[in-house]
Amino acid sequence: MTAESIVPSAGGPPHGSGMSSGSVAVVTPREAPDHFVPPTGRPRAVQAFVSVLLAADCAAGLLAMLVLPYSGLPPGPAGLLVATALGLNAQAGLYRPTMARGVLGDVPALFFRSLIAWCVLSTVLAHQSALVHESAVPLSVSTAAAGCAVQTLVSSAGRGAALWLRRRQAVRRPRPALVVGPAATAVRVTSALVRRSGGGIRPVGMVVPPSEAAVEAAPVPVLRSLEDVQRAVIQNGVRDCLFTYAPDAPAAAPPALLEAMGCTLWQLDTRPPGHVVAQRQPDELAAFPCRPLTSTPASAPGLFFKRLVDLVVTVPALIAAAPVLLVCAVVLRHSDGPGVLFRQERIGLRGRAFTLLKFRTLRPDTAHEAATRWTIADDQRMSRAGHFMRRTSLDELPQLWNVIRGDMSLVGPRPERPYFVAQFSQAHPGYAARHRMPVGLTGLAQVQGLRGDTSIEDRARYDNYYIDHWSLWQDLCILLRTAVCLVRPTGS
Repeated sequence: MTAESIVPSAGGPPHGSGMSSGSVAVVTPREAPDHFVPPTGRPRAVQAFVSVLLAADCAAGLLAMLVLPYSGLPPGPAGLLVATALGLNAQAGLYRPTMARGVLGDVPALFFRSLIAWCVLSTVLAHQSALVHESAVPLSVSTAAAGCAVQTLVSSAGRGAALWLRRRQAVRRPRPALVVGPAATAVRVTSALVRRSGGGIRPVGMVVPPSEAAVEAAPVPVLRSLEDVQRAVIQNGVRDCLFTYAPDAPAAAPPALLEAMGCTLWQLDTRPPGHVVAQRQPDELAAFPCRPLTSTPASAPGLFFKRLVDLVVTVPALIAAAPVLLVCAVVLRHSDGPGVLFRQERIGLRGRAFTLLKFRTLRPDTAHEAATRWTIADDQRMSRAGHFMRRTSLDELPQLWNVIRGDMSLVGPRPERPYFVAQFSQAHPGYAARHRMPVGLTGLAQVQGLRGDTSIEDRARYDNYYIDHWSLWQDLCILLRTAVCLVRPTGS
């Protein structure tokens, strides 16, 4: 685990932060004009929709097991069937956000992957039958075919209902979107979307490069600066950004910034007919080929299993650490007085704020000091108990409760306070992109020694590398390296 700073030192901001020390008038974070306030809503809707698809596929697998000709089957085969189907569907991209694709386009992929799952189940049951010396084949071809058909039918019906409800809601309340790209193609795409008003997307602005000339006959406001883009996203509740096809054109707005503000990114191919490469799963918007650009590498099942691992590891760890937590609380109560827990607002996944818990190793003079000073590593007001707990990272143990609550993960970019998130996002283009994944107790940057008063630019680079190459195996490796770091603690 890491020991991230909670209150600043007189030494000022960390190396490479791009902030001046002593020359900036600091105000209370919630009153600061550059306070990080990302929009909310659309990401939760996407997560809910993907959760419905996962639930439909799980129910389809369980209902398909009813075709088996015997009862008393242990839960293992059912779990194997559901897990195999979910994994294959996720690999095929069936849980990615879609713009307008209907359920009929998914039926062949669902049937093929259900067939593979039933072949796997049949092989496993046949192997178990051979081990117990039974002569009868436990799963006939007709039974497997019937199970595959039931699973495909139920899965398609569930997906169809979810897509119909989503499309109906989109028609009644079209989602506001920004069109990003060169002026000519942006005008063409925006005009097509305005004419097709029932498509579920309502353009509210065009983001064009500042170097381009004035745009004539623009159907929506033209945005040229990042300030205009941020204002449009917040005021209109934008949750979708449509990038027009222009491989050599400079980016009118950084995709990472738009994604960090909670937008789903889409690539629209506006090239002439004959240049479009056919996709295995066609998706379209106003007849423009469309594909998701959102750079979060973890699919919905991947994040589900990441969350499952968090709970499986954290719940026993919190129970085992209960005596240590009690001893730490008693020692701090005796040395520093009442109020052993420290609560502080931090920024988590997709810019959402949450309350982080720590053991209080120093009592700041004001809430302003706690929110805007960088580090207390050498603060003379800290007691011996506080120094020891920060050096050994014991002050981080209450964050296990944050993991159980879902505010954090075991592994991910370390969360920071809103005041510094706003400062660092302005100074370092890649900093805001760290919020594409759940924040964590430890991360790749921390096991590389980037803790405390170290380069923010380096931290952001390591955090984004972790996100772009995420896997459960990498999480395990980081946890093992963190355990090694705790053997020779340095604190922060």
